[in-house]
Amino acid sequence: MTRSFLPSRLFSVPHSDAALAAAQVRALSRQVPVLLLTLSVNALALAYTHHGIAPDWLTLPPIFVMLAIALMRAVVWMRTLRRPVEGEAAFRRLRGTNLSAAVFGTGFSIWAVLLTRYGDVATQMQVLFFLTITMLICLTCLLHLSSAAATVGVVAVPVTLYFVSSGEVLLIVVALNFAGVISVMIFLQMMGYRDFVRLTSLIAENRDLAHTDPLTGLPNRRSFFSKLEQTIAEAGPAGTSFAVGLIDLDGFKPVNDSFGHGAGDEVLIEVGERLDAIMSGIGWVARLGGDEFGVVVEGEHDLDVIGRRICASLRQPYALREVTAQIGASVGFARFPCAAATAAMLVERADHALYHAKDCHRGTAICFAPEHEAQLRSHAVIEQALRSADLETEFSLVYQPIVDVAEDRVDAYEALARWTSPTIGTVSPGDFIVVAERSGLILDVTRALLRRALADMATWPAEVRLSFNLSAHDIASSACRADIMEIVRQSGIAPGRIIFELTETGLMRDLVDGRDALTELKALGVGLALDDFGTGYSSLSYVHKLPITKLKIDRSFVTNICEDTASLNVIRAIIDLCRNLGFDCVVEGVETVEQMLLLRSAGCRFMQGYLLQKPLPRDEIEALGGSRLPVASKPVRQLQPAIA
Repeated sequence: MTRSFLPSRLFSVPHSDAALAAAQVRALSRQVPVLLLTLSVNALALAYTHHGIAPDWLTLPPIFVMLAIALMRAVVWMRTLRRPVEGEAAFRRLRGTNLSAAVFGTGFSIWAVLLTRYGDVATQMQVLFFLTITMLICLTCLLHLSSAAATVGVVAVPVTLYFVSSGEVLLIVVALNFAGVISVMIFLQMMGYRDFVRLTSLIAENRDLAHTDPLTGLPNRRSFFSKLEQTIAEAGPAGTSFAVGLIDLDGFKPVNDSFGHGAGDEVLIEVGERLDAIMSGIGWVARLGGDEFGVVVEGEHDLDVIGRRICASLRQPYALREVTAQIGASVGFARFPCAAATAAMLVERADHALYHAKDCHRGTAICFAPEHEAQLRSHAVIEQALRSADLETEFSLVYQPIVDVAEDRVDAYEALARWTSPTIGTVSPGDFIVVAERSGLILDVTRALLRRALADMATWPAEVRLSFNLSAHDIASSACRADIMEIVRQSGIAPGRIIFELTETGLMRDLVDGRDALTELKALGVGLALDDFGTGYSSLSYVHKLPITKLKIDRSFVTNICEDTASLNVIRAIIDLCRNLGFDCVVEGVETVEQMLLLRSAGCRFMQGYLLQKPLPRDEIEALGGSRLPVASKPVRQLQPAIA
């Protein structure tokens, strides 16, 4: 038992650390050829000095054999310089090196000792010198091989005993000196190897840290793109397919803001665990940053099924230490090579699909399709036209009244942007606003249109207000907010006559920053409205935290109120909420008399929609005198006595 343990301990290659094995092979690929070259020169010198003294069979054949073996091993290691060896191949290479080092070292030593039988003390001293140099070179060049010290030690002990037993005082002294020097070098080699192992481990840890998200333990953004590039490189020549998915959490910001960053971190950790479980066996997942995750689905799996699994899993409640949180997720997929053939384009198309999911089908998964490609190209054309547009001449505004049905008058006009480009014609606001936001051009558009709207309302009666839409991008920085406030001050319009509308979904991306931005705007004296209320993650827990003065109920609740009692009940609840919090409440999308009657019976006072009036240009507003109801609002006057 003991006899088998010692060799295995000294000469084995641990199979537990692939990174260390690869690092050892990389280091040895540079050092072993130098070792073999030096040993070959020394062997030639020793054979030359003993030629004619020792028999030819002991000088010529051994040196030719050793030189041939050294040349073959050197060629093998030189190839490793060009083609790095990793994984199981690295372990095999180290095991082979262990064996060849032991055989080569033993053979050299036996050959040298046999040569000492011929010649005088001087030639014997030369052999001992040769052995000393050989072992020192071995220990130096095999610093990164754990068995080098054991190999040299096993060879050095019998050599020392052999020369000590010669009876020659000079040889005995030199042999003992040889043993001492070799012992010190063995110790230094062992220390150097330990330092190499620690350094390799530290480098591996740092590499892991550089490619791992510290919170979730998943691969990070850098690792995601690195592995994606590798996947593309392997899939392209093989003709295989895979898909890239981007996942964005819906409603995560309110959790973070309401319950604290600790709770948010717990949610992110569990999201990572749920995604990792879903992707097990079919791909892998990474955290790209914030509340965004990326997945790679290997092979031809059904993306609709995987997308539904992801969305359903992430919708499940999160049992935190003190509270239970609930969020959702939207997913965008892009398949290789159908959607794109590069990592950047795949991610861009997956991001476009994700944007489409969040904008049209929040909480679902969408795969990039040909129609999305057409939309991308259309948006690219719009962006180019927008970058070269003359905002003062190409853009215009129309105004849709917000009607006070209790007093039968116009309370405010909402400014709506219109764009007619000389190169691409009329562009829908639903298209150019999206492009402007994603390209960063929205700030220039907002400034130009706000100046135009404030100039137009200079002729309106003092009791009529302006409702103007701001993008979340418009209030994202203090510099942008400062520009908006300065435009208001320079207009000469009383700030109290201005209402800035912001969408609920835009504010929910960062509730804390959004609240601070709104507070700064409100200090100017303007009103603030939360637009499209009910389309996002509406929550009574955050509405009262925002410094808003008005809620606008999205038109989606109005469409079916005549048939759907639940929609009407939701509207009643929101109206009651506004009344209790002191907000005004506007219902959008009123298109029939029946809808208006039901809303009026529910306590709604302010309405907007085509039943009351479609958007009007500035000239028609001035012709009406600003506050008078247009002709299209006759149903309000006719029905007013019946609903008073």
